[in-house]
Amino acid sequence: MNLRLEKNNGYGVLYIQEERVDAHNSNELKESILRLIERGEKKIVVQLEQVRFVDSSGLGALLSGHKSAAAKSGKLALANVQKQVLAMFELTRLNTVFEIYADLNEVFENTS
Repeated sequence: MNLRLEKNNGYGVLYIQEERVDAHNSNELKESILRLIERGEKKIVVQLEQVRFVDSSGLGALLSGHKSAAAKSGKLALANVQKQVLAMFELTRLNTVFEIYADLNEVFENTS
């Protein structure tokens, strides 16, 4: 999976540079998020701008990261979620679990 990590405004920003997050690559995403948490990253934003499709395993990987971050008193937010991907979050009601932001600036303005 093509991932890129940057530090920005105190956040670890994980850019997913793939069009699909599915059974073929979701485990790598999950492991990458867990490594960030294990390294002590408390605030993580997953940047989904390039993602056009996510299946249940992709949602599971993100949810696992969210739960792991919360267990360590951290947070995992999502940014730039495309319309068709947001529909999956709404269908599964995961939009009520995740903090979902229009872009990174909104994340930085609305969180501490």
